[in-house]
Amino acid sequence: MMQIKFWGVRGSIPCPGPQTMEYGGNTACIEVYFPEVNRRVIIDAGSGLRELANYLVAEELPKGPISTEIYLTHTHWDHIMGFPFFVPAYIPGTKIKVYGPVTYEDEPLDEVVGGQMKYRYFPVNMGELAAKIQYVRLKETPLIDLGDGITLATKILNHPITALGYRFSFRGSIFCTAYDTERFRNLFVTDPANPSYDEAMAMEGDMAAREQNQAMVDFFAGADLLVHDAQYTQDEYTQNYVGWGHSAIEDAIATAVDANVKKLALFHHDPDRTDSDMNELAVTYGNKGESSSPEIFFAKEGMVVTI
Repeated sequence: MMQIKFWGVRGSIPCPGPQTMEYGGNTACIEVYFPEVNRRVIIDAGSGLRELANYLVAEELPKGPISTEIYLTHTHWDHIMGFPFFVPAYIPGTKIKVYGPVTYEDEPLDEVVGGQMKYRYFPVNMGELAAKIQYVRLKETPLIDLGDGITLATKILNHPITALGYRFSFRGSIFCTAYDTERFRNLFVTDPANPSYDEAMAMEGDMAAREQNQAMVDFFAGADLLVHDAQYTQDEYTQNYVGWGHSAIEDAIATAVDANVKKLALFHHDPDRTDSDMNELAVTYGNKGESSSPEIFFAKEGMVVTI
């Protein structure tokens, strides 16, 4: 069993206020709890991490020192901005393992994450944290044994910097994430009328895009729950956001259908969408999974899904 709780579901920037109270205004943070082995992992350290930290201090710290793992999908600021406010990091006895990719070979993960904790940006320096923190760099890997019967696979996504999708497996249950990402596409000129057109390169680009999109489907295959970037509608994506590294809702749904996932949580909501906007999208795209399609819903802060 896995219990997945959403602590932050927005993309780009926090957007608190009266118009986002239903779905929430915090950026990406998901908690995955494995009750049979009493183990907790956190996926991304967006602003939602602050509320999760408060919960851990109130509910878990009285039971003993906190030990947890944080898996960063990538290091864009909206996905790491909550780390300076992760209260357990300031408490002696806390143990934290931070996993994630980095884009530049000469910058280790601790410097990328800790770069926001310099006096010019924040009143506490990274070196002043009381917790024991270990940083582990991740690359695309087909199988990582995390112990306690938990395994992890990672997949490189299509985003402007190195970003990883995660596939957690535990006692027959599978949970996958894919944010931030967009469908792979042919980057070569495909119009024969264009002077730069090269038929062989165009064909190669098409084949590479198809292979990578199929690899994504294979990575998600059979998941009980897939949390997928769905920041835009297809019209919004096509008109304004191709190449930004985020998905159209329609593409996320198509990928989930092809992968035969059971539940699809649409995630990384545009910060400009109000609760009313989100409810309209839910009517248009959501379903309860009565047919052969997956159950489709838009993630909300505080929502818990058990698989």
